[in-house]
Amino acid sequence: MTKSIPRILLIYTGGTIGMIKDVETGVLRAFDFNNLLLKIPELKLLDCNIETVSFKVPIDSSNMEPKYWIKIAEIIESNYHRFDGFVVLHGSDTMSYSASALSFILENLKKPVIFTGSQLPIGDLRTDAKENLITSIQIAALQRYNKPVVREVGLYFEYKLYRGNRTTKINAEHFQAFASLNYPELIESGVHLKVNFDYLFKPNSRKPLIVHKRLDKNIAIIKLFPGISNILLQSILNTKGLKGVILETYGAGNCTTENEFIAPLKEAISKGIHVINVTQCSGGSVAMGQYETSSKLKKIGVISGKNSTTEAAVSKLMYLLGQKIPTNTFKTIYETSLRGEMN
Repeated sequence: MTKSIPRILLIYTGGTIGMIKDVETGVLRAFDFNNLLLKIPELKLLDCNIETVSFKVPIDSSNMEPKYWIKIAEIIESNYHRFDGFVVLHGSDTMSYSASALSFILENLKKPVIFTGSQLPIGDLRTDAKENLITSIQIAALQRYNKPVVREVGLYFEYKLYRGNRTTKINAEHFQAFASLNYPELIESGVHLKVNFDYLFKPNSRKPLIVHKRLDKNIAIIKLFPGISNILLQSILNTKGLKGVILETYGAGNCTTENEFIAPLKEAISKGIHVINVTQCSGGSVAMGQYETSSKLKKIGVISGKNSTTEAAVSKLMYLLGQKIPTNTFKTIYETSLRGEMN
């Protein structure tokens, strides 16, 4: 069988990786990605064909919104059968949110969608952009028996490919900006690409790609802290149109046992607001009922986010709310791993 040359679509949304410094002002601005090969001639050495598409107006990742997640998904959808893999260039600040969201939006994905970016602009002398971009394209083009090795949404940064919905940005200054504390890396880049095949997501190869375009943003995050007031809690839970809450608790899903904290949550749940319990800890899992300080949450019907990251919990909640899942089955579906986002 003749091996075909993989075709990779590079999608530039914005972010530091695509910036160049204006000589006169010193201000960073986006450059034209059609001239990518001029900036990184090494891309010509890759054994794949690369095409590029860019947001008409590149955005800073701090301005990322669910509507842009849909826009990225639609670009992938319209080019899905023309390309073997996709690399999304994205600002690092909200990259984990976007990678998580795309994993839920793209159901039955059977091709690589690799998010990457950089801490320094592509034209900077000490930039990490070139390695991140070149290796991301290599991974997107990686095939075995003429089929993609990676068939999920990944995030590549500083020599490691992670499952996108398992990542969190942990550092604003170091090149190693991301971590996946509850799941091993999928690929490690060294002299060779070391693929951890056992950890790769295995989608149903017979089902067609489904792109979900309804996301519901009517959610909130409540991070617990000692002394959190009942007034604050009530004001958030009484927000007009609120449909779901991510509750960032202590340790293994613990919280105060005071009734003035538990009662408002119970009332909100009775009104149909979904409350998800995730841990504030960088690693580890929620285990409601393991300690007395979480047993009340379990009793009133709080949903366990298990070992999901906050980023995955947020995007999964938006996704499931957009699917209009019936209240009586929502908890069961949320507590089920859909795209490998929880153990």
